[in-house]
Amino acid sequence: MSGRLESKVAIVTGGASGMGLATVRRFLLEGASVVIGDLNADNGRAVLEALNAEGYEDKIRFTVTDVSVEDDVAAMTELAVDTFGRLDVVFNNAGIGGAFGPITEIEVDDWDATFNILVRSVFLGTKHAARVMMDQGEGGSIINTASIAGMGGGAGPQAYSAAKAAVVSLSKTTAVELAEADIRVNAICPGVIFTPLMHSGNEEQAEEVIAEIQPLSKRGEGSDIAGMALFLASDDSLFVTGQEHIVDGGLLANGPRLIGRLHNSRNLHRMAGMGYGSSGQTATYKRL
Repeated sequence: MSGRLESKVAIVTGGASGMGLATVRRFLLEGASVVIGDLNADNGRAVLEALNAEGYEDKIRFTVTDVSVEDDVAAMTELAVDTFGRLDVVFNNAGIGGAFGPITEIEVDDWDATFNILVRSVFLGTKHAARVMMDQGEGGSIINTASIAGMGGGAGPQAYSAAKAAVVSLSKTTAVELAEADIRVNAICPGVIFTPLMHSGNEEQAEEVIAEIQPLSKRGEGSDIAGMALFLASDDSLFVTGQEHIVDGGLLANGPRLIGRLHNSRNLHRMAGMGYGSSGQTATYKRL
């Protein structure tokens, strides 16, 4: 039986760990060919070696990619087309936790670095993916990792929250612009997702905080984001575009209780190393 992504070609940035790696594995399992773009060369090569050993050598490629550099993003896109002949799906997922601290103390360079990785990367990924997809004339799907932190005040650090709000807005704007070419653009807004980058010794504390404010008892994993990404990448979502898809265990539904508790637990973002749904690339770009 064919998978839901049979014959499709996908790019996943930040795909060497965390939510990105979970998505890479799910895409491969569903029949896609995948290019991983990640700044962490060691992680990327290790993942490539592991996937090759699992029998995916003809369907997986890795390239070292700084998603804030246009030449890198262009080269990553070209690799997908040159290797697999086309491009159907791009998951702009790479990210960082970004500048952290009171607004009165954040340095301009740290603020700019946060926006470069979280927003410029989505702009560049969308730009180069759209060019290829428009030339192909067969539509496509662009998926951007945003966050619940970008959907209201108090749920994340200032720079990170503002950048993720920009990702949601950019996703909606480009969805309208690219609809004529049948290119769908959607954002995924994770809640707190536990990834391998979680700092040892802090996981238990993070779980205690989340247990107080998250209605579902299940803790968020990369596989939860991969499932949503699969839906948006597949033909099951052909009538879905310009939306933010919340995957947060009910956190936002908890309303004022959520915001108040997070406001009183500002160290959760730093403590957990999760960035409220940032990709598994957090520590690659900048240590929190």
